[in-house]
Amino acid sequence: MKVEKDIAKFLRSLREKNASLHTIRAYTNDLGRFAAFVGEGAAWKDVDHVRIRGFLSHLYESGLSKTSVARSLAALRSLYRWLAQEGVVEQNPALLVSTPKLPKTLPRVPTIEEMNAVLDGGAPECAAWPERDLMILELLYGCGIRNSELVGIQLDDIRWSNGAILVRGKGKKERYVPFGEAATAALEAYLPTRQQLLSEQKRKGSMRALLLSRRCTPLTTRSVGRIVKQIAVAKGLSPDVHPHTLRHAFGTHLLEEGADLRAIQELLGHERLSTTQRYTQLSMKQVLQVYDATHPRAK
Repeated sequence: MKVEKDIAKFLRSLREKNASLHTIRAYTNDLGRFAAFVGEGAAWKDVDHVRIRGFLSHLYESGLSKTSVARSLAALRSLYRWLAQEGVVEQNPALLVSTPKLPKTLPRVPTIEEMNAVLDGGAPECAAWPERDLMILELLYGCGIRNSELVGIQLDDIRWSNGAILVRGKGKKERYVPFGEAATAALEAYLPTRQQLLSEQKRKGSMRALLLSRRCTPLTTRSVGRIVKQIAVAKGLSPDVHPHTLRHAFGTHLLEEGADLRAIQELLGHERLSTTQRYTQLSMKQVLQVYDATHPRAK
C-alpha cells in the first residue's frame, strides 16, 4: 500500500497547489494505472527503471497512443520529483526511461480570412443561442483564452473602462487580457438576452457567471466545445476545430501580423517562451514574404 498511499498524498498536494482540474484528472488516471501495474503492497524500493519500462510496454499493449504513454511517463517523473522533495526516495528511475518520440505535426489553424468569414457572417441556424454562441467565438479567438478560462469568467471580471477581462489560468494565476471592438459588440449583444432569460426564470441577479445555459446554469467546457464545433462545421471549417484551435489561431495570426513573441507569451499566459513557440506557426505565405523581402538572392 506504500505506493498507493504516496500517490494519494501527491495528488492531494497538487490540489493544495491549485493545479488545474485537467492535470489532476490526468495524473489520477495515469498514476492509478501505475499503482495497479506494480501491484498491491508494492514499495518504492521494488520499482526501478526496468519496471517502469515494463509499465510503458503494458500501456502500449493496452492500446494507448504514444501521446498517452508519454503523458503517463511525465506524471511518473513529477511524482518522483515530489517523492524526492519529501525524502521518500533518493533517485528518480523514471529519468532513465526515454520519452516516446511523438510526431511533430502541428494542427491546421484556420486562416485570418476563414476566421473573419465565420465571425462576420452571423450565427448559423443551428445556433441555440446566437448572441451567446457568437460571443463565445469572439472571446476565444479575440482574447486567446483557454476554454476553462472562458467558462470561469464572472460578470465582475469584465473591466469595461480598460477594455480588459480578468481571467484565471492554470494554477489559479490571474492575468488581464484585452478585448477589442468586435468582442465588445458581441458582449453588448449577449448581455441583454442573458438578463432577459434570468428575469423570465425569476433568477434575476442570482448568477454571476458570464456564460449561462438555457437553464440558467453556468456553461461547462464540454458545452463550449460542442458549440464551437457545431458552428465551425456549419461555417465550412474542419470538424477538428475546437476551442483550443481558436487560441492557437490567436497566437499564430498575431505572429503573422508582426506581434512580438514575448507579447504573445504574455497574452496567452505562458510561463515559458518555448511553450508559446509551439502554439504559434508561421504560414508559408509569411515565410515566402520574409524571404522575398530580406534575402539578397531573392531580389
